[in-house]
Amino acid sequence: MSNGNTVVLIGNVTRDPELSYTPSGIAKAAFGLAVNRRWQNRQTQDWEENVSFFDVICWREMAENASESLSKGTRVIVTGRLDQRSWETPDGEHRYKVEITADEVGPSLRWATAQIVKNERREASGARETGSPEPGFSRRSPYGASSTKHYAEDESGAVHYDESEEPF
Repeated sequence: MSNGNTVVLIGNVTRDPELSYTPSGIAKAAFGLAVNRRWQNRQTQDWEENVSFFDVICWREMAENASESLSKGTRVIVTGRLDQRSWETPDGEHRYKVEITADEVGPSLRWATAQIVKNERREASGARETGSPEPGFSRRSPYGASSTKHYAEDESGAVHYDESEEPF
């Protein structure tokens, strides 16, 4: 049952996700999303375009996954809800901001391919003891690539393009 506060956005990531942790160890990632709207003006027959910018917030495992998988320019589909927060500036002014709190984030496959790597199940709290990725944690997915790319991780943890997987 919907509560009337559900959004679905398709757009391009405008900045790499910024991963941080709350004092209790819960992961939070924030990134920008540009959503383009293009239409033909019926009077002039010219194409017109409008761009809207949104801040997207991800929590827990999704925050860590977004941080490791998304980069500027990646085309994604975000479902979530609108959340408004407010604060007071040092000058005493009240400010308000509407953000998207994501329920799901995924790659858009309209103009790209993606390779999905399933993570091992993590503890329920979403907190991690160390800052290193857990086994099965994908470092960077090739969303936005014009063709399927294969990446491999060596013993030092460095991620590199694996040409041995190239089909040609």
